[in-house]
Amino acid sequence: MRLQCEASVVSRGLPSAGLRGPGRAARALLSLGRAPGGGGARLLVSTARQRPGSSFQLRENIEQLFTKFVEEGKATLRFKEPAVDVCVSKANASQLKTFLSAVKLAHRGTDEAAFPLRTLVPPKASEVEKPKTRMTIVSRRDYPLTRNFPCSLEHLQASYCKLARVDVRMLSLRSLRKLDLSHNCIKRLPETIGDLACLQELSLQDNRLESFGAALCNSTLQKSLQSLDLSQNKIRALPVEFCRLQELVHLRLDDNLLVRLPFRIGQLSRLRFLSAARNQLPFLPSDFAKLSLENLDLFGNPFEQPSAPDMQLKIPLTLLECSARATVNYRIPYGHHVLPSHLCADLNMAKTCQCGRACLRCFIRTTVTMNLHSVAHTVVLVDNMGGTDAPVLRHFCSLTCYSQFLDRHPQSVQ
Repeated sequence: MRLQCEASVVSRGLPSAGLRGPGRAARALLSLGRAPGGGGARLLVSTARQRPGSSFQLRENIEQLFTKFVEEGKATLRFKEPAVDVCVSKANASQLKTFLSAVKLAHRGTDEAAFPLRTLVPPKASEVEKPKTRMTIVSRRDYPLTRNFPCSLEHLQASYCKLARVDVRMLSLRSLRKLDLSHNCIKRLPETIGDLACLQELSLQDNRLESFGAALCNSTLQKSLQSLDLSQNKIRALPVEFCRLQELVHLRLDDNLLVRLPFRIGQLSRLRFLSAARNQLPFLPSDFAKLSLENLDLFGNPFEQPSAPDMQLKIPLTLLECSARATVNYRIPYGHHVLPSHLCADLNMAKTCQCGRACLRCFIRTTVTMNLHSVAHTVVLVDNMGGTDAPVLRHFCSLTCYSQFLDRHPQSVQ
């Protein structure tokens, strides 16, 4: 029987001799078994520095077991001879309870037939070494083809490896917090990336991605992902569901083919750093004004000048428009079990007027100029002329709302 934990062996005679103990606990493997030459049950404490370990007789040799904090994976075994304490921490609580029960049986001298034990052997180096939490691979030559990634990895970088797809072995790393797959040839992301519940940082810079799937936006990444780098790809648009990644703080979209940003981008309330330089953005969505950023970079986009209003307002409103507006304005629940999928998609894309009411297909649309300093503390110039203004798309649900806007901002629309 074996137990992975951190342990230290402390002699109770050291303080009286004016000596200090061995210091903090080290990663260890506790083994319960019999000595190679026979004899009673013994406890073997092995560490990376001392793999042969220290062995202690168990039968009638346990003075006391301290188990007050066993639910936290902690316990202390006090031996009579030698006068030492084996302090255990960071163990699996259920495994520790089972191990301590076996120690008690060995202490009582339970019959060998009822309590069979194996011969003690020194553990392998991999069993006592500290789990590897970080791996960096920056060439295809170093990429592991025949062995698995350590399951304890928290930070994995695999750059310049010419990967055409995400390695399925990476998707089983449940402790992964940072995944860097920059500078590869990946064209598509598997939906199972969303199963990495601890993933906080994802870098996909300089690949061949053409999309970022809606399934990823509906996954556990909603609650974990804080940093996303999609720069230097071939993405033309992000899905409506992208704005469900509401834990995002850093977002890089530079050097893509983006023709629009998610129109609900204002829902990313935690976003502080946004970079979407050198894309094909003609204007910004109306929700952009709701952002509160520290740093914003939109340099090199072909922003259009504010244009004349696009009148798509029909009077009287169609029945579809009236019912759609009522559904959104009164927050009436809907879904695919109630409405056809195309109507659900339309409702998800409903525009918001300046008055706060919704409009679906009947509206007045125009672009107005907004100074980007109103949403960001630090703004990179949007062009070589030193400008910090950009056109923002606005929708109005009625002539009344549009007229009121013109009265308040007569210079906004040209």
